[in-house]
Amino acid sequence: MTGHDQHATHCYGVSRNVYAFGVTSFFNDTASEMAYWVLPAFIGSLGAGPAQLGIIEGIAESVASFAKLFSGYLSDRVRRRKPLVVGGYVVANAAKPLLALVSGWQQILGIRFFDRFAKGVRGTARDVMVADSIDSKNIGSAYGLIQAMDSAGAIAGPLLALGLIAHYGMRGVFAFAAVPGALAILVAWLGVREVYRAGGASAASTTAGPVMDRETSSHLPFGFYFVLVVVTLFSLGNSSDMFLVLRAGNIGIPASQAPLLGLVFNLTFTLFSWPAGKLSDRFSRSTIAAAGYAVFAIVYLVFAVAPSRRAIWLTMAFYGFFYALTNPVLKALVVETVGSEVRGRALGIYFFVTSVTTLLASIITGALWKIFGAAVPFYLSAAIAAVSALALLMHRTPQTAVD
Repeated sequence: MTGHDQHATHCYGVSRNVYAFGVTSFFNDTASEMAYWVLPAFIGSLGAGPAQLGIIEGIAESVASFAKLFSGYLSDRVRRRKPLVVGGYVVANAAKPLLALVSGWQQILGIRFFDRFAKGVRGTARDVMVADSIDSKNIGSAYGLIQAMDSAGAIAGPLLALGLIAHYGMRGVFAFAAVPGALAILVAWLGVREVYRAGGASAASTTAGPVMDRETSSHLPFGFYFVLVVVTLFSLGNSSDMFLVLRAGNIGIPASQAPLLGLVFNLTFTLFSWPAGKLSDRFSRSTIAAAGYAVFAIVYLVFAVAPSRRAIWLTMAFYGFFYALTNPVLKALVVETVGSEVRGRALGIYFFVTSVTTLLASIITGALWKIFGAAVPFYLSAAIAAVSALALLMHRTPQTAVD
């Protein structure tokens, strides 16, 4: 095969994998969000309450965090990652419809355990496959497209659930979640192509990206740890979005409109994730992510001041820019900061640390809210985000460092 043929095949594989992962993410998140937003009310119908919901979600998210860390290390050691990814989609989407059959909250805990474990295992492996199947100059665009499709599923899922619940009840919603779940599995199985690594490095990593020797690329460099420290600092102020919903309730936005608050920022998130990812391929990723942190600081400052209900609605739409400018861009920043041999480990550590720190942030926010009132934790989060944005601007990408 000639060099031109190899390049053409590689480009085809890249577009196929990125779009296949995007469509898979759309169907999978549609299924997940159909079930997720119905779950609190369903748990209540079984006689359980907020305490049990907290136990379920706390254990589920902890399991997902450790699974991402495990998957990252495993992804660097196995030659074939597609079985990890497809297997994760199979387990998760086989578990979700079982919610239609449960009779107690303990069974829901078991189902959520397997669902989140599968998500953790497949998530890191998928992101490594994306990085290994595309030139590094387009990695931001790839992550942005997949994130946009994932966010679109987060919009479609609740809307479908609203349409189904009136006719089929909550158990019917869980059962119907099997349809987009099955489509996610089918697209992942048929659409994704394995990316084999030769000598521990991907083909894609040998054709583009920062020049690193083998010794340098086999361990995590200082640049990665710098980004990790900044992201960890930011995550200490990045509590659950449920606190935004609670604050909106303080201002007079009724609980019945809470799903619409999520819809508002998800629309912005969906529309701008791909453009933000593409932009990060042409300009400094750390600068773009820092802009996302600045957006976060402004949003939380407005929520602290709480001037009016109209301001809250506009700010929630603006909040979507934070997610668009950070979620795909920071993953791309982590990938470009490390060598190809340790991409899985780097992404696994990144996901694990941010998940654990975000959980800690929610605990801190709840305590501060109770002791000092609602405004104080929002002011603190805004200040932490502003400092993190300034710190991230100090990061130099490998390309800049080489120059």
